[in-house]
Amino acid sequence: MRNPKAPIGVFDSGVGGLTVLTALKKALPQEDFLYFGDTARVPYGSKPLSVVRRFAWEIAGFLLREGVKAIVVACNTASSAALPDLAEDLSVPVFGVLEPAAQVAQGYRKVGLIGTQATVGSRAYERYVDLSWAKACPLFVPLVEEGLWDDPVALLIARHYLEEAPEDLEALILGCTHYPYLKRTIAQVLPGVKLIDSAEATAGRVAEALAAEGLLNPEGRGQVVHYVTGDPESYRALAERLGVRVEALRRVSLEEL
Repeated sequence: MRNPKAPIGVFDSGVGGLTVLTALKKALPQEDFLYFGDTARVPYGSKPLSVVRRFAWEIAGFLLREGVKAIVVACNTASSAALPDLAEDLSVPVFGVLEPAAQVAQGYRKVGLIGTQATVGSRAYERYVDLSWAKACPLFVPLVEEGLWDDPVALLIARHYLEEAPEDLEALILGCTHYPYLKRTIAQVLPGVKLIDSAEATAGRVAEALAAEGLLNPEGRGQVVHYVTGDPESYRALAERLGVRVEALRRVSLEEL
């Protein structure tokens, strides 16, 4: 029987999943979390889905060994590659970020998608929503990982990627958890278009599911332990620039996965 007092595991290729973690902490303030950023192997979006699938299974296995009661795949590429297999085969509830964002998008007539090459190429979103337009934006993740989300170069790159967007586009799914950090830049290029990210919708779904299964933590303190495969201090500095305070931080070697 799963322990309601156990932490929730959350993972992404880097800092992008911190958008989901922030929403989860807001929706579930009494829960404790383990956040795993695979910073030694970021970005995922340019890698074959078979490779990303292997990474996802490795990280999920690590989180299970650390005793989590649920796993949130806070990465669109990993969700595209490894779900629903993870959800079917693991012993804890597993949540992805694609379906929650797509459900929000279903309220609009003309919907676009931007994401990594792997996510767009997988056509995973098309299982849930009809798309009018889709575009891979491979440089967006490195921009965020390098702390350049407000740099003028970000606006130049956004204009390059988004210049082909249909004029009648109503909503745009930010199909990568890194992309919400570029919201202000994207909004400059596509004013009036609703920007949909999966963080709040995913957090709401996790909260509902844990409540239904009797897995809410009655006495947690909202603690987060961060695990990274790359340089810890670089991760700490970037996370704190993004507004996420990092108190407990541990480096995990790839051999531990």
